[in-house]
Amino acid sequence: MSKSASKVMTVRAASGIARIRRQVVPALAIALATSLAGCANRDSVTVGSIPDDYRTTHPIVIAEKNQKIDLPVGAGDRGMTGAQRDALLGFLDGYDKSAAPALTIAMPAGSANEVAAQAAGRDFARLAMRAGVKRNRIVMTSYQSAVPEASAPVRVAFVAVRAQTDKCGRWPDDLTATSENKHYADFGCSYQNNLAAQIANPNDLLGPRKQSEIDAENRGAVIDKYRARGISDEFLGSSEVTY
Repeated sequence: MSKSASKVMTVRAASGIARIRRQVVPALAIALATSLAGCANRDSVTVGSIPDDYRTTHPIVIAEKNQKIDLPVGAGDRGMTGAQRDALLGFLDGYDKSAAPALTIAMPAGSANEVAAQAAGRDFARLAMRAGVKRNRIVMTSYQSAVPEASAPVRVAFVAVRAQTDKCGRWPDDLTATSENKHYADFGCSYQNNLAAQIANPNDLLGPRKQSEIDAENRGAVIDKYRARGISDEFLGSSEVTY
């Protein structure tokens, strides 16, 4: 084949490649535009972190809560028993004498132990006064017994500010019938309730307490001992810092 013929074939081949490229580029652009248009008509799926948290689902709040104890009284009892005394004193440990809320002693009426409950209720009031409850803060009342043939307890109650959360045991959904990556409704409820029950002073959740006064003499003695001690060789040998 001559050189002129090979040049002609090369030129023709180059021109053919150019025509193929010019045809392929618009085709790719059209295909890309079509695919983007198809994506624009689809619903977008939002994927993110788990939106729920047990601290927000079961928050610990500070609110008034009715503290109460039911003390059983037998129909043959004549006054307060030793077991009732110990139980009532333990209950009154949570009574805030500075706030001095009203202490309600509710005795059953129309029950089989009505007479014994009234005698025990008066003894409960005297014990509460010896425990530091003011006389004018004790309210003696009664409630109607639901079953006249049975013995009803004497209920002692007062209102106090406590850290608390909602009740546990909510199971609105079946855990096996959901595909959502979320905590179940009762998740963390027991933990929050236990944490709230351990808080002795709920006001600590609102802010820090006032600092106590500084003992300048004790602070000076501690600083003097620290200065006189210096840095021991044992510390220098085990320390990673070179002084």
